[in-house]
Amino acid sequence: MIDISNLTFSYPGQPNLFDGFSISISEGECWSIIGPSGCGKTTLLYFMSRLIKPNSGSVRIDGEVSIRPRPKTGLVLQDHGLLPWSTTQKNVSLGFNVRRFYGPDGLHAPSGSKMNRKTELQIVDHWLNRLGISDLRDKYPSQMSRGQRQRAALARTLALSPDLLLMDEPFSALDAPTRKDLQDLVIELNRERNMTCVTVTHNIDEAVFMGQKILILARSINSEPVVIDNPSATDLNHDSFQAMCQKIENRLERSA
Repeated sequence: MIDISNLTFSYPGQPNLFDGFSISISEGECWSIIGPSGCGKTTLLYFMSRLIKPNSGSVRIDGEVSIRPRPKTGLVLQDHGLLPWSTTQKNVSLGFNVRRFYGPDGLHAPSGSKMNRKTELQIVDHWLNRLGISDLRDKYPSQMSRGQRQRAALARTLALSPDLLLMDEPFSALDAPTRKDLQDLVIELNRERNMTCVTVTHNIDEAVFMGQKILILARSINSEPVVIDNPSATDLNHDSFQAMCQKIENRLERSA
């Protein structure tokens, strides 16, 4: 699904974040990326979404190297990215409006993805219901809680049926019940649709819960990836959950 090979990158005037860095993420896997602030977690996510390109090396998704964002990749940002002048329904419909403008050209929308407006609205309604915000369809972002805005951002992304879901601190600053509910939803969708998921987080418990594999990035230059297999992901009651959390904490202390 994702193959990053010999990636090297630095921001102008800054030391390298990555130097000869390589990882492979298989289709249908759930990964967590964790590490100290400034270590390159979000930058790595942006490579996967093709919003930025490396100084050298390659990022292949389904075997394809491109500098363009791909239509089947969904990206959920920490700040939601909702249009403040649009209602929840219009925000969730945004991707369909963009795709209708360009047409199913294979660049901005998947080839053969054209559908009529009625079908689009049915899909939007499905996700508004699935995420429990159907009663907020006529509300604006300023009239909604942070958790409700995050649900709207997820609904907008999932309405386009991505096969790769990239999330940057998607559940930070949410109350515990809302965070757990949205985490469970993502895991459920991964299982239903074999959707590949990559979650950037600062939270150790979340990294262990969400990631079948956990990538630990260091504050220093990242060359050799540190990847921890986590077969007990999603099982908070498993005996090994707390042991895995402690293992990740110890590795983070060594990489800081």
